[in-house]
Amino acid sequence: MADVHDAPTRSRNMAAIRGADTGPELRIRRALHARGFRYRLHVKTLPGKPDLVFPGLGAVVFINGCFWHGHDCALFKWPKSREDFWRAKISGNIARDAAQFTELRARGWRVARVWDCALRGREKRPFDEVISQLSLWLRSDRPETDLTGRGAE
Repeated sequence: MADVHDAPTRSRNMAAIRGADTGPELRIRRALHARGFRYRLHVKTLPGKPDLVFPGLGAVVFINGCFWHGHDCALFKWPKSREDFWRAKISGNIARDAAQFTELRARGWRVARVWDCALRGREKRPFDEVISQLSLWLRSDRPETDLTGRGAE
């Protein structure tokens, strides 16, 4: 299927996509704060600038868009146009994410990823369930967790 926008319009749309303070991130931040968690945002000295950093708990949380991070779920589809560009871009994101995850673990951080499919789409989970699972993980000593939509596990 051809793109419905011309190149300048598509470029403007893609450039407007935020990397920080996204809607899902703000919802999760508010919910965790309401449950008493305190955190720092986008700490530049840590690999990948995690969305949420809990220094006292030794934990970081990434809130990942399924498209941009190449998650194997119903929300991710390889684009049909400029396939070489998108395969290189998304594959690079996946490789960079894995390297950052490994570096964070080597530094002693616990790492959680909340995927977009957990929060929206056909396979989404109830928001309170996602926050409860994330809260339980933060209070635990488990080294990592991935919160995904129901069909993505």
